[in-house]
Amino acid sequence: MPCRGRGVSCVMVHYVWLTSGLFLLGCGDSQSLTADLPLHLEDHLDVAMITESELPEDTALEPVEWTFDQPGSEWHPIHDSDNGWILSPANLRLTPDGGGAHLNLEEVSGFAAMYVELPEWDIRDWAYVLIRARAQGGVMALKPFFNTRPIPGGGFWPASPGKDAYVIRDGSVHTYQIPTDQFDGPPLTDPWRQLVVGAWGMDSGSVDILSVTLVPRAALYAEGPAGIRTELRGKHIRRALYQHAPGRMQYKVRVPESGRMDFGLGVLKPDAPATFRVTVAANGEEPELLFDELYGDPWAWGQRSLDLSSFTGREVDLTLETSAEDPGSVALWTAPTLSGERTNEQPNVVFYIIDGGAAQYMSLYGYNRRTTPNLERLAGEGVMFENAYSNSSWTKPSTTSFVTSLHSSVLGNWRKDTDVLPDGVVTMAEHFHHAGYHTGLFTTNSYVGLISGLERGHDVMRELGSRPNSASSLELHEDFWQWREEYPGEPFYAHVQTTDVHYPYDPLDPYAGLYLDPAGRRSYDEWNRRLQETGLPMPARPWSESFGLTEISRPDFYSAQGRLYDECLAQNDARLGQLVERLKAEGEWENTLLVVAADHGAAWWVMDFEPPPPFSNPILAGYWSHVPLVFVWPGHIRGGRRLAEPVSMIDVLPTLLELAGLEPPEISQGQSLVPLLLDRSGWEPRPVIFDQARAIDSADPEISHFHIEVADGRWGASLLVPANPGVELELPEDRIAALLVYDLWEDPNALTPINEERPDLAEKYRAFLQSQWEAHRALAQHVGTAGGAVPLTAEQLETLRALGYIR
Repeated sequence: MPCRGRGVSCVMVHYVWLTSGLFLLGCGDSQSLTADLPLHLEDHLDVAMITESELPEDTALEPVEWTFDQPGSEWHPIHDSDNGWILSPANLRLTPDGGGAHLNLEEVSGFAAMYVELPEWDIRDWAYVLIRARAQGGVMALKPFFNTRPIPGGGFWPASPGKDAYVIRDGSVHTYQIPTDQFDGPPLTDPWRQLVVGAWGMDSGSVDILSVTLVPRAALYAEGPAGIRTELRGKHIRRALYQHAPGRMQYKVRVPESGRMDFGLGVLKPDAPATFRVTVAANGEEPELLFDELYGDPWAWGQRSLDLSSFTGREVDLTLETSAEDPGSVALWTAPTLSGERTNEQPNVVFYIIDGGAAQYMSLYGYNRRTTPNLERLAGEGVMFENAYSNSSWTKPSTTSFVTSLHSSVLGNWRKDTDVLPDGVVTMAEHFHHAGYHTGLFTTNSYVGLISGLERGHDVMRELGSRPNSASSLELHEDFWQWREEYPGEPFYAHVQTTDVHYPYDPLDPYAGLYLDPAGRRSYDEWNRRLQETGLPMPARPWSESFGLTEISRPDFYSAQGRLYDECLAQNDARLGQLVERLKAEGEWENTLLVVAADHGAAWWVMDFEPPPPFSNPILAGYWSHVPLVFVWPGHIRGGRRLAEPVSMIDVLPTLLELAGLEPPEISQGQSLVPLLLDRSGWEPRPVIFDQARAIDSADPEISHFHIEVADGRWGASLLVPANPGVELELPEDRIAALLVYDLWEDPNALTPINEERPDLAEKYRAFLQSQWEAHRALAQHVGTAGGAVPLTAEQLETLRALGYIR
């Protein structure tokens, strides 16, 4: 039987509820809050008067865990004699020695699965299935099924497949989080009778499932009478202030000029609606009821707004209250924020990242196709940096670095999909949120969201796309303007990170066909299909053997793909121009600081060779690291300037904070660019540092070493160091030495090392980079380790596959 109490293998969550009646938290004389800047009520629970009811004990479910460490498991193999792709029961082996449930795909590709009987639960009482597993070989994904009908005789199941959780195939243990409310088909209303867990793959492999845990939804809201959770509805993630109904939170607030309150409503289950009320009482008067609504949609946020202008300048008691027929039901107030007429000079900030936008393919930087005419016009109104660099070559380490101003080796989030930011690190969004800004993140790249821990500090976040990647700017801009309508207060901070120029390069009209005619597009699609069918690494990698097997011309393929990239870039540039025009039309442009940049570049230049020249893929190579960087702030930054000073993306955070008049970060490896932007003294040029964790074999996700690199004027150098102390460094096949030196004036793409010609430079930069590495590791110890492995949702992993990061 599964554990439901205090047994050894049961994951316990301690519910801190009250023994009886209602409970009052807070102090007798609550602190008065002001809303001169947007006031985030969820950040001030410490001064709120909170009244809360207890949760009935008989409804407090506990997690259920199966660990497979004892014989006699209740899990059974699934078979289907009529479907050859479903493997036989012999492909499941339960090992009581700690090996877990071994699902074997070693002899044949297909699907191996097992199931367990459940006592007719209501699936809506459960939030997640957590699967701890280690996978290797050709296993692609874990997949649950939520059956409301029994499997006849252990045969194939009839209903309710859940989302795939694509696995990390490195032989080590990872935890995968799969929501129970995301599956193919209509909502489940019948009792939940069986849980199925399986693994599928397209090649030989195996997976050991060490444990399966069901997490009750109530466990997510058991921290106290009120708290904060990050919740997903549809495609939007919001910072939610939760209460257990009946409950009440009262704040003492001074209402600003043209005061308003913006907030969202949410509930957990369709049969557990809640009534939300807002009352205001001034100067001891009777409370005035301003809002009263029964809300019961668990699949969407209900966005609302209240006019508080009649209370302008008055100190009031503002009360958020909930009630429900079922005591203990959870009610969610999302991003409840007070704002009013703008009384400060702090700028709005739009931090716009073109994901994968290489500077060398932008006409702003001299490219021969007119891919970025709007960015050219924007640069004419502000400052563009001719030599700006990302600090890593792909999204996760690059983005986490520039939003914290700390290098990847300091942050410790080395693993591709499982490490988040350390808890003590403060992100760009958190800096602005703590200063009173409205904060929003709009992206279609999951590495910019929950997988990396970057939801922190955002009122609203979107990390999943409903359209293809190449249409991301269209929907992200729509989301941005919807957010501005819902939360119109100022100042605001918006991080927009589009994936238009990311794989699979499928621009919309009228940009489709701009540089590649229809016949060329058909040829590219056919080549791409044939390359994919080889089953070898993605054709975006120049060392793939797929070209030899298919006899497809490498230069022709990458020439076509480069033209599609240019079309996507032109499309994103046009959308950016439209965003700016609307900011102007809405009257927000004069108060807005716009930064346009990229998280990394693209490698088309080297892919035109057949075979490609030998190179060790250093981060400092121009195709990877040379990115756009443009600052525009009307009336504050003198426009029309091109600056040649070398700068990097980790300089952006301290720059934005200084321009906004905020305190600098306590720990920062970047330096503020304000002296350059505002024509002030105090700028001291310094080398640009790059770093990134890598594996020896690109097909093997096991991290073995770090690249730490420097671009120092004419010279560049790349040093390899072991990722783990005491482990001997093993060089990749194309690496002639642990340290490589390049002449970046003559060889900007770092294709030919000059170690033999300049041994003096090799000695100099070896010592320099070794000292940098030691400093990074010391700072990493100060910052602390990463927050721990984060379970991956199926949609996040599917998004990463669509972007070409994982297969």
